[in-house]
Amino acid sequence: MNRVPNEWLLYCRAGFEPDLAAEITERASDIDELGQVVMAETNSGFVRWQNHDSLPANSIHRELPLKSLVFARQSLVAFEPLILSREDRISPIVDQVNESGWNFEAIWHETPDTNDGKSLGRLAKSLTRPLESTLKRGGGLRRKAGGRRLHLFWLSGDSVQIGMSFPGNRSEHVGGVLRLRHPHDAPSRSTLKLEEAWHTFVPKDAWDARLHDGMQAVDLGAAPGGWTYQLVRRGMYVYAIDNGPMAPELMATGQVEHLREDGFVWEPPYRLDWLVCDIVDKPMRVIDMVERWLVKRWCREAIFNLKLPMKKRWEEVRRCLTRLEVTLKAQGVTATIACRHLYHDREEVTVHVRLDG
Repeated sequence: MNRVPNEWLLYCRAGFEPDLAAEITERASDIDELGQVVMAETNSGFVRWQNHDSLPANSIHRELPLKSLVFARQSLVAFEPLILSREDRISPIVDQVNESGWNFEAIWHETPDTNDGKSLGRLAKSLTRPLESTLKRGGGLRRKAGGRRLHLFWLSGDSVQIGMSFPGNRSEHVGGVLRLRHPHDAPSRSTLKLEEAWHTFVPKDAWDARLHDGMQAVDLGAAPGGWTYQLVRRGMYVYAIDNGPMAPELMATGQVEHLREDGFVWEPPYRLDWLVCDIVDKPMRVIDMVERWLVKRWCREAIFNLKLPMKKRWEEVRRCLTRLEVTLKAQGVTATIACRHLYHDREEVTVHVRLDG
C-alpha cells in the first residue's frame, strides 16, 4: 500500500463521473500535471485521479482549486483506499493517519451521494467517538492544526478512502452538498437553484452590498416565479419576462412587473443590477442572449443556467464558456466568470458573471 497521499479525490453528482473525469483530465493536461483518472465509475458519485510518480497530489489540488471546477462538489488530497477488517476498522485508519505525519482539527465521515452510500451512514456514526478518542491520544486530532480536516470517505463496510482538506480550497458542507430548506410559499422548487447560486458565487459578507432592497432585476423565462421569488424576498423590484402566468402571491407584492414577451429579445429600459435566467433552450442560444446583455452593460451581474446534452457535457460547457470569454474580451468587457454544477441543478450548470465597474 502506498503511504503517500498521491490521489486527488473529487465528489460529484451520481451520473456525472465521466464529465468530471473529462474535465480534470483536460485541465491537468493544460498545466502539465502527470497523472490519470483511475476511477470514474458511472453512478458512483466520485472520481479518483492518481499522480504518475506516486508523489503527493498537493500540487494539482492547489493548481486546480475547487471553485475553478465545474462538476466537482468536493476536492481532497487522498491516500489510496484502505481495505478494513470488520473485527477492527479503527486501527488501520489510525495507523495511516499517524504515518502521514499530519494532524487535523476535525473528522468528517462522508459517503457517496447514492442510495448505497447513504446506507453506510450508521456505520460511520458508530465509529466516530472511538476513532476520535484514539486519534486524540496519538496526536492525530488536536485543537489547532491549521484548519486541516480529515475526511473518511466510506466506499463500503470494509473499505474507506482517507482524504484531507485545507481552508480556502474545499467545500465547507458535508459531502460538498449545500442543503437548503424549500420555502413553503415559493411557487416552484426551482427557487432553490438561485438561492444556492447566491451562496456559491456571492460571499456572504457581500450579500448586503450586492443583494439588497431597492435593486432592479430581470427574470427571463420567469413563470411561475421560482427565481422571481428569491429576488422579491431580497427586496428587489423585478421585471418578470414570460408568456406564461406568474404566481398571484408574487404579483400581489407590488414588486413584480410581468411582461408577456420573449425573453430572448426583450430589452430593459435602463441598466439593471441583476439578470437571472433559467430558460430551457440550447446552451449556445442562451450564451448569445447573455452576451448581448453583458456587452451592452444592461446588467451588473448575471446568473443563468445552461441546459446540457446527455453526452459530452463537459465539452459543451467548455465550448460555451470559451465563447463567452472570447466575446467579452473582444468587446473590451472585463468580467469575472464562474460556472458550477450545483446540488439543486440536474442536467444543467449554473453560470455567474460579474462585470468589472
